[in-house]
Amino acid sequence: MKFSADIKKLPRQFLPEDFAIKNWDSLAPFFSNLDEREIRSVTELEKWLRDASELEAVISEDACWRQIRMTCDTENKELEESFNFFMMEIQPMIQPYADKLNKKLVACPFTKELDAEKYFTYLRNVKKNIDLFREENIAITAELNVMQQQFGMISGKMSVEVNGQEYTLQQAAKFLEDADRGLRESVYRKISERRLQDKEALNELFSSLLQKRHQVALNAGFANFRDYRFQELGRFDYTKEDCYQFHEAVKLHVMPLVNQLYASKKQKLGLSDLRPWDIEAEPAGTQPLRPFQTGAELTEKTIQCFNTMQSFFGDCLAKMREMGRLDLESRKGKAPGGYNCPLAETGAPFIFMNAAGTLDDVTTMVHEGGHAIHSFLSHELELNGFKEYPTEIAEVASMSMELFSMDHWQVFFREKEELKRAKEQQLERVITIFPWIATIDKFQHWAYENPAHSATERAEKWLEILAEFSSPEIDFSGLEAYRLYSWHRQLHLYEVPFYYIEYGIAQLGAIGLWKQYKQNPEKAVSNYVNALKLGGTKTLPELFKTAGLQFDFSPVAIKDLMEFVKTELDTL
Repeated sequence: MKFSADIKKLPRQFLPEDFAIKNWDSLAPFFSNLDEREIRSVTELEKWLRDASELEAVISEDACWRQIRMTCDTENKELEESFNFFMMEIQPMIQPYADKLNKKLVACPFTKELDAEKYFTYLRNVKKNIDLFREENIAITAELNVMQQQFGMISGKMSVEVNGQEYTLQQAAKFLEDADRGLRESVYRKISERRLQDKEALNELFSSLLQKRHQVALNAGFANFRDYRFQELGRFDYTKEDCYQFHEAVKLHVMPLVNQLYASKKQKLGLSDLRPWDIEAEPAGTQPLRPFQTGAELTEKTIQCFNTMQSFFGDCLAKMREMGRLDLESRKGKAPGGYNCPLAETGAPFIFMNAAGTLDDVTTMVHEGGHAIHSFLSHELELNGFKEYPTEIAEVASMSMELFSMDHWQVFFREKEELKRAKEQQLERVITIFPWIATIDKFQHWAYENPAHSATERAEKWLEILAEFSSPEIDFSGLEAYRLYSWHRQLHLYEVPFYYIEYGIAQLGAIGLWKQYKQNPEKAVSNYVNALKLGGTKTLPELFKTAGLQFDFSPVAIKDLMEFVKTELDTL
């Protein structure tokens, strides 16, 4: 199995090599060409598809760079204006043409002569986009694209002072691992108080987004945005009822394990009550894990880690470093969170994150590294649309890499005891992430099914759902004001609605692949690569099958996989 990370920019056949998007007028002739071109054979149709794909790739990469640059520096007004210009002035002009071209493809008599297997998922997505398109949603979507970025603008300004020094909230979080319980509590409260300062702005932003999204759904003939979004995300293989079943399965089969872990943590720390600021802590005398100090060190160590699994994995990150496709360290004015952004034309993606020197950052880096490998593997696919893989398999790519890489973390943790602690913490998080996934997902279902709710009703419902998935082992007394708005920290609610259940489905897939890896690493990596290189050319169940997995997130499947993780944790 030999792959090369020597990724090449796609050669242009339709647009001039030096073409750059300046405004709509510069793009319009290419859309007119595709719209007006006569197609007289299946060969001409396939050439038309390749030209349309090239145009899509150029537009996609331009838009992505505008967003990347803006999130790297939210205080730079020029970068914000460049992004807004694209979303408000260019994207709205593209959408009607995109719909016309979709309809032209579906109506073309030669479309039925295309290879049915090769084009099945691609044409299914085209038809879905035709079904959803409404002229009246163009302006609303443009507004939404701009408004959603306000979350990063607001959050990017947040900082706190600890021991006389200013830290971003991401940087300050490392103090929650400190042995000094007083310091942990102080920092926890400072972070929570800082978020509360912007609670009105974040509440109003969410309310505005929700109402606009609801209108988009109504315009497209849906009862609510949840039903519209499921179709927009291409959720052809599961329903809202499957999500409800997932929520219940988490309560039934995951919460008992979470409770055990927190009871054990309380005992380990020698505490009579476990508070939220104790969850990341170690017993007195144990130093917090500090696997790296700088972004450059994190990059180098991750490359070494990936090389021990397969040189191609390490080569992908090395290529990205060479191309300047990494911005890893946390700083004021930078948007929160982390992402891997595929770049459709040049191929090598961009990794953005807010590293502060913790184990969480190692997990984020290998997670985003998994996404990056997915981008490299699918770059050679013929059409841009073939690379639009389901988000669920995308997260299998990233979450599997978190687990695969654990056996090679000695580059981060030289001491055996430290490596053991790191693995313990990672496996505990594999289990404890499920309640939060269920909480966020269930909250979204309620919010969009009840779009007329007030801010007070929303806060009450959030607390009710949060309580369902909170462990009784943690004492939250006196922290109600913080709990009321704890959903404000979840970027996905603002920027990518309903993108969260994927993490639960993918975590199950990742555990399944890790199970394979424990038995036969070479076979597991081969299954992983074979699934990812298909991009979006197969259905979600077929992609899971190629990875040697069943697409199954039933209570029975969740129970079995959770027991496997707990057994692995107990044997460390």
